[in-house]
Amino acid sequence: MRLVTLAVALLLVLIQYPLWFGDGGWFKVWDKEHKIAASQRHNDELRMRNAALEAEVRDLRDGTSAMEERARFELGMVRGDELFVQIIEPGQTVDAVPQTAAAVPVVAGPAGTTAPVATPRAASASDSARTTPAPGP
Repeated sequence: MRLVTLAVALLLVLIQYPLWFGDGGWFKVWDKEHKIAASQRHNDELRMRNAALEAEVRDLRDGTSAMEERARFELGMVRGDELFVQIIEPGQTVDAVPQTAAAVPVVAGPAGTTAPVATPRAASASDSARTTPAPGP
């Protein structure tokens, strides 16, 4: 009788093995559900990013405000009727401050006074084209 009970218990364990550890077992199903949930979260993030990019593209096509904003912040451009002033904190060197073509650095002096800083600028190809006289006939 003891041998029969042991055999039945062994068969019960063998029957349960595929349910827990087989191809369609609980552990693999649980793992796949977590992977699916992670993929869905990632896809939702990508959908939101794509929607933001689509709105930016639409704004760039239809309006001028996005182009103006990009020109100001990424290229350092200003309008013709504006003056760009950059304030450098005391103790900060001019070399540590990023320079743009239109930037005029200003150093804060005592009692809130400011003074423009003269910084040397490297000559570019367009400068030499403007200063070189045109060849004569």
